[in-house]
Amino acid sequence: MIFADLELARRLERAEGFACMQSAVARRRVYPDSDAAWMETAGVYVVFDGIDSPVTQTFGLGMFEEATDVALEKIERFFFERGAPVLQEVSPLAGAETFRLLVQRGYKPIELSNVLYRKVEEPQIVPHPHIRVRPIRPEEAQLWSEVGARGWTHEHPELREFMLDLGKVFAAREHSVSFLAEIDCLPGAAGAMSIHDGVALFAGTATIPELRRRGLQAAMLHERMRYAFEHGCDLAMMVALPGSESQRNAERKGFRVAYTRTKWELKK
Repeated sequence: MIFADLELARRLERAEGFACMQSAVARRRVYPDSDAAWMETAGVYVVFDGIDSPVTQTFGLGMFEEATDVALEKIERFFFERGAPVLQEVSPLAGAETFRLLVQRGYKPIELSNVLYRKVEEPQIVPHPHIRVRPIRPEEAQLWSEVGARGWTHEHPELREFMLDLGKVFAAREHSVSFLAEIDCLPGAAGAMSIHDGVALFAGTATIPELRRRGLQAAMLHERMRYAFEHGCDLAMMVALPGSESQRNAERKGFRVAYTRTKWELKK
């Protein structure tokens, strides 16, 4: 049995922080003139991928070393020099002192998320006569980005170009695999998986509106679990809004909530 303790939390936070760092690395590779940057300090992954990027934040504060004013000043300077607010994703296992320090420095909580996990096991073969899920080929990166953008922005079309750009960067990450789900040969869903130290992070799944509730999400999760098993992972993780449909879908597939994380913001 895997217990939701500090050891587990460290693995989960490190895996997601590593994936975010790889996004900044990929952006610099895709766009050589980009100002994307990253560093590690006091056990914290600190990533800047653009002011509006969801990757621009930190992971691991208070998890590997005690959070201190000195460390926070260094992190804050990193973001403020780039014109971005400071966003720190903090696990409750960082301890009450970490939260008190954030409050003292003027941080405010702006978001909650549930981190879910489960043991990676070889999934049973579940035939989907009309559905195929597979890793994309290099020449399909644009298609994968377009499917993901359609799934994420159908209610906010003004974000399409932003999501296409983000998808292009995500598809170029190392230590990550981009998956495409097709139903009757029609691309309908996009998803991603990052691997770090035996942890498979399932993220970025989106289905185009007209093909929802057709089993694509379940097939995507099943195939990524199979891939994780075949590539030596022992732990899978997902992140979802508390009480969301994504969380319910994950729990149906055996995921459990490890902890509820808080995102803290500090503006200059």
